[in-house]
Amino acid sequence: MKGVQQINHRPVLLEEVVEQLRPRPGGRYVDLTLGAGGHARRILEESSPDGLLLGLDRDPLAVRQAQENLKDFGARLQVVHGKFSQLPRVLDQAGWNQVDGMLADLGVSSLQLDNPGRGFSLQSRGPLDMRMDPRADQPLFELLEKLDVEVLADALRRLGEVKSPRAVARRILSAQQEGKLTDTLALARVAAERGRGGARHPATRVFMALRMLVNREIEELESLLARLPDPLKRRGRVVVISFHSLEDRLVKNRLKILEGRCTCPPGLPECGCGRRPILKVLTRRVVRPSALEVEQNPRARSARLRAAERVAA
Repeated sequence: MKGVQQINHRPVLLEEVVEQLRPRPGGRYVDLTLGAGGHARRILEESSPDGLLLGLDRDPLAVRQAQENLKDFGARLQVVHGKFSQLPRVLDQAGWNQVDGMLADLGVSSLQLDNPGRGFSLQSRGPLDMRMDPRADQPLFELLEKLDVEVLADALRRLGEVKSPRAVARRILSAQQEGKLTDTLALARVAAERGRGGARHPATRVFMALRMLVNREIEELESLLARLPDPLKRRGRVVVISFHSLEDRLVKNRLKILEGRCTCPPGLPECGCGRRPILKVLTRRVVRPSALEVEQNPRARSARLRAAERVAA
């Protein structure tokens, strides 16, 4: 298959995902961020012989890669090119009303990071692109032409928690206007100017914020969370892996709202607030990768997993 390559893919928090999702024979599952198919493969194996999986990814290259990697599962797998906000249409077209489990592994994938031509990596020369779907949205270089300092600074602060975001935004836009922002290495140099050394490259948070801005990642996540728990059957489970404090906070707060327990003062003869739990949070504390996993896969170090189960119609 053209454009598909063999890769050494390490799914993040794989055992923890299986533990929380509990795939079973005959179940129907949705992997909302299919990538190379690492999590999907394990879900299909655990739900053998007749469990079904619908894999969704907004990156057409990931769709092709997963189709190749998972072809041995045949009709048990459906792969669809799409994003979170299109989930209702995707489920409807698949003829699925509700599902037994959903997984979302947020952020950028190894498929994207390891391809310099996609523009995600700050350590390799590439175009100022960063689109997860090269067929849609605006590449970074076009977006920067339309942003002013205040809007860019707000994105750097909100999405990347970048220090001195206004100063960084000014440097980026000045370099862009002067024709100096020629590729990702040039962007990394400008973003890292006056940055301090450390375990991470000083431009890491800037690249993360710009990527999230290009792909409207927070808006897509909010779209998914707003639909919970509708796609889930009773006792269906949702698992979300995030790599960003803002994403994790959004997930945590939404699950907390859906778990909404009675808020009436103790001692009342009957409930007056009318709140009933819809989801049961399964992860009272956020689940993080083990030291061994981080040692074997440093990209897992920021991963945070939360899970919940639907308990009411």
